Amino acid sequence: MLEKKQQEFRQKIQAFAKEVIAPQAVDLDLQQRFPTEYLKPMAEFGLMSMLIDKKYGGSKVDTVCYSIAVEELSRVCGSTGITIAAHNSLGTFPIVAFGSEEQKERFLPRAAGGELLAFGLTEPDAGSDAGGTKSMAVKKGDGWVVNGTKCFITSATHAMATISTARTSDDPQDKSITTFILEKSMNGYSVGKKENKLGLRGSDTAFLHFDDVEVPDTNRLGKQGEGFKQMLITLDGGRISIGAMAIGLAQGALDCALSYANERKQFGRTIAANQAIQHKLANMATEVQAARLMVYEAARMKDAGIPFSRQSAMCKLMASEVGTRVAHLAMEIMGGVGFYTGKYPAERIWRDVKLCEIGEGTSEIQRLVIARDILRVVSEKGAII
Repeated sequence: MLEKKQQEFRQKIQAFAKEVIAPQAVDLDLQQRFPTEYLKPMAEFGLMSMLIDKKYGGSKVDTVCYSIAVEELSRVCGSTGITIAAHNSLGTFPIVAFGSEEQKERFLPRAAGGELLAFGLTEPDAGSDAGGTKSMAVKKGDGWVVNGTKCFITSATHAMATISTARTSDDPQDKSITTFILEKSMNGYSVGKKENKLGLRGSDTAFLHFDDVEVPDTNRLGKQGEGFKQMLITLDGGRISIGAMAIGLAQGALDCALSYANERKQFGRTIAANQAIQHKLANMATEVQAARLMVYEAARMKDAGIPFSRQSAMCKLMASEVGTRVAHLAMEIMGGVGFYTGKYPAERIWRDVKLCEIGEGTSEIQRLVIARDILRVVSEKGAII
């Protein structure tokens, strides 16, 4: 299933995750504390630059290895998993894919060194309908003035810059959207309300406000009016990483359930000896493996340069819903100690994994993406396979 180098990469990430990340996962959740002190070690380990070429100080890996990294980090700490996923696939990727050479030289070495990049697409009135963006960028001299609000932005408080969308026409009929690199140091750029979330409480999520932010044209990412297309391309890759995150969380829940079932004794034997528990564990393991294969398939297609939009939506849909089911089943196996005490990781995972069905396009949006693509292909070719 995996090449030798990919298997070795997994082993390396597993060891790092268990040694560095796992010991602080509980505290990050309970204290709602962002893991600032771990950014440098993660950068030195190459986790902040998995999409960045060596030329810019990066440690580029293929998409399968990137998925493995997100999976293994999420297996021990969902908050760390989403921080790394958002930085790489949403923050770094647009500069790698659409940035000028000057932009790459200016931002990518900093990102590789541990400075976070955020992704500003969602707004209070533009969630699933990202084309309804209301943030506005008005041309002023050689630059732009940006006004607007973004919400649910991962790493908003700590990011050095946000890859953000804004409309670049005041004509109501012209909904052209352009992408800008908005830097935290710019006047008028401010971090707003930090969300008090159910899960992923060690991940920083907050509003961003742009009030007359003056942005030089050198911070415009790609051509004017191409922002929405850029965001769709970015989300295709981002959905693979959310799928990987969901797999990691699901595997963590399965690990927890297996350990508990082999230790907990009732009526003179471990509950793992009960057929009802065995069936739950079998279903969990089967679904996790099926979802994992879908994520890896989409990752391989991306690496091969094959169109993968449908597959990324499919793997994100499958993995996120599997993650939710597996976490719930783990809690059922553990009973009251799982659901209510917080003594075991399964309870935290149960709270964390729901985001995977929401972020980077809800399950409903994934179904729309998939359906539209298969209907298009059937119309053109008469079959989808």
